Amino acid sequence: MSELSDEALLAGMAVGDETAAVTFVRRYQRRVYGLAVSMLGDPHAAEDVAQEALVRAWRHAQVFDSRRGSAATWVLAITRNLAIDAMRVRRSTPMDPARFLTLGSVSQDETPEEAGDALDTHPGIQAALAGLPPEQRRALVLAAVYGLTAADISQRESIPLGTAKTRIRAGLQKLRNTLDVKVSRP
Repeated sequence: MSELSDEALLAGMAVGDETAAVTFVRRYQRRVYGLAVSMLGDPHAAEDVAQEALVRAWRHAQVFDSRRGSAATWVLAITRNLAIDAMRVRRSTPMDPARFLTLGSVSQDETPEEAGDALDTHPGIQAALAGLPPEQRRALVLAAVYGLTAADISQRESIPLGTAKTRIRAGLQKLRNTLDVKVSRP
């Protein structure tokens, strides 16, 4: 079974093949847990998120569409969304958007913990956010902290989709310039 592709394992899971499910879980359990722990910073909460992500992958294996992305992308997106939900439940105060933007991102130079610590200790984050125009700051916080898409922000704020995208992008650029954050592109 271990030589089967991820897509074949998901197809097997969709029809109830337990061996395919076990193989899929063993293949992804470390990556799923690693993403959850890097986002949450709590091993116990990460275990819960990882378990729920793999259960959801099993329950919804029949809706996986390889034309929309790889199995890895799909299961890690499920994990990311569950981790964001867990952060929302755990936190009564909003997270700093600059820190939130680093969560779940892949950097070849440093670990997620190092990236987050670097931004936490970077002076002037609060001032940089306060220096943004209110509409850009609001769009950036809605996207980064609350996980809303540009389409969600457009609808919520009653603005065109392009305007929402522009506000998010401009806010990020100004924040990066103010903080002099170096962004590496693959």
